[in-house]
Amino acid sequence: MTNGIITKVAGPLVIAEGMRDANMFDVVRVSSHRLIGEIIEMHGDRASIQVYEETSGLGPGEAVESTGAPLSVELGPGLIGAIYDGIQRPLNEIMKIAGNNLERGVEVPSLDHKKKWHFIPAVKKGDKVTAGDTIGTVQETHAVVHKILVPDKMSGTIKEIKEGDFNIDETVAVLDNNGKSENLRMATKWPVRIGRPYKKKLSPDILLTTGQRTIDTLFPIAKGGVAAVPGPFGSGKTVVQHQLAKWAAADIIVYIGCGERGNEMTDVLNEFPELRDPRTGNSLMERTVLIANTSDMPVAAREASIYTGITIAEYFRDMGYTVALMADSTSRWAEALREMSGRLEEMPGEEGYPAYLGSRLAQFYERAGRVIVNGSKDIEGALSVIGAVSPPGGDISEPVSQATLRIVKVFWGLDAALAYKRHFPAINWLTSYSLYTDQLEKWYAENASPDFMELRGRLMSLLQDEAELQEIVNLVGMDALSAPDRLKLETARAIREDYLHQNAFDATDTYTSLKKQVLMMKAILLCYDKSLEALQKGADIELLASMQVRERIGRFKYEEEEKSDQEFNSIKAIIDQEIEDVLERSED
Repeated sequence: MTNGIITKVAGPLVIAEGMRDANMFDVVRVSSHRLIGEIIEMHGDRASIQVYEETSGLGPGEAVESTGAPLSVELGPGLIGAIYDGIQRPLNEIMKIAGNNLERGVEVPSLDHKKKWHFIPAVKKGDKVTAGDTIGTVQETHAVVHKILVPDKMSGTIKEIKEGDFNIDETVAVLDNNGKSENLRMATKWPVRIGRPYKKKLSPDILLTTGQRTIDTLFPIAKGGVAAVPGPFGSGKTVVQHQLAKWAAADIIVYIGCGERGNEMTDVLNEFPELRDPRTGNSLMERTVLIANTSDMPVAAREASIYTGITIAEYFRDMGYTVALMADSTSRWAEALREMSGRLEEMPGEEGYPAYLGSRLAQFYERAGRVIVNGSKDIEGALSVIGAVSPPGGDISEPVSQATLRIVKVFWGLDAALAYKRHFPAINWLTSYSLYTDQLEKWYAENASPDFMELRGRLMSLLQDEAELQEIVNLVGMDALSAPDRLKLETARAIREDYLHQNAFDATDTYTSLKKQVLMMKAILLCYDKSLEALQKGADIELLASMQVRERIGRFKYEEEEKSDQEFNSIKAIIDQEIEDVLERSED
């Protein structure tokens, strides 16, 4: 252990001398309060330490003690359903010790070391295992079977293993690792800044279904993909992330509230336990890990919360699960980087952010992916990362948004104007994009509909045409448009209001299966095609625009999933009937 002396305190930055034997990224305990810090810069025996707790009252001459180990997270049964702060301290346990006020220097184990878990072996004595293999399982919650894995860089023969109730410190198996006996426990530690290893990264060509029509149809995210949700205050970033947490086809959710306002984080903490998991009918917390790091908590801990969250997510990915990580928001983390960089007196980049902002963001996002995990069997796991970005005033030309856009493959641009019109999700279809679309084409054809991409293309082209026609309407009025153009506007309105607009609080509309999405698209486009044919036969545009079936198409989204085929056939029949009526009336 290395002991040093504080020479300078500048907010979350503490400079200590006499730290010659310490290493970069070692965790240190600062002063008699034993505040947690991490060494982020070394010059000879002088260490710059970012402290993850409030430093007021510290002064030169106080002691600094290095633990000799990097910032690590404890991984094992008990993670699911837990609520941690940025450095993986369980907030519920801290509250029992310190009451409602988060005190400095509180030392609480991340996992419950006394609780017994029922361990069921998955291998037997004499079996050969390698790093990443499952040696046994623990039923952690109704929704999650926690797999106990052989630790990294270990392999050999199982000498001893037994079923029973153990705490996370007790030996559940003994491994003969090249003649050396290793006691395997249910818990392990992993340094947060190092990505967990895997065998092979796979192509992102499977859709992460979300049940959100704008996302699944227009701007899809692949399993193991990365997406950014930038938007101004009040545009619905948090609601989008809640919807994805609830409905995305992920086994485990890791939600990081990184520097969010206290009231927003309180909403998450109150709502998540009450949200019904559509898979099990129980609380969504039974497959969720929450990391709460609010804006009034020490700034430096924002960086730790991001790394803590993604390491926990990788751990569950290594069990072969599909994990979705929500980071809300990476802008707050970038602000913490800016503050620390300023205190370290580094050369600032654009708008005062450090020059390495882009590389730090990239290091975080590149830990996502669909992979073959370590182990003797080829098991697939996926980690998808959805990062919210909070650009000041919604201006995405600022450095954090631009650095993020260079890395991520999906951009869901939230629009304040759409949110103001109460169009949710407020994802702007003209500025958003997904670079996974081409890779997912085959998957859509096999799992949704052979003509899915054609339907999607037609929807996008009608929406783009509407934007151009709307400019003409604004200048010279609706009467200047030709009948086919007016029909285009009417159809685009149906796409916007009946298809893209989705009510998160309606029991039926909150989630739409891909099959129903295809039928809804077909209904809108069938109405358009038949109306276009009728126009060419001399039908009156006013009569076509006021057909009753348009209202029926608008109500399609509120129909139950199992009745969607029947409803589509009814709409089809009504379209044919009403078009005939319009043609007869037009001839009169």
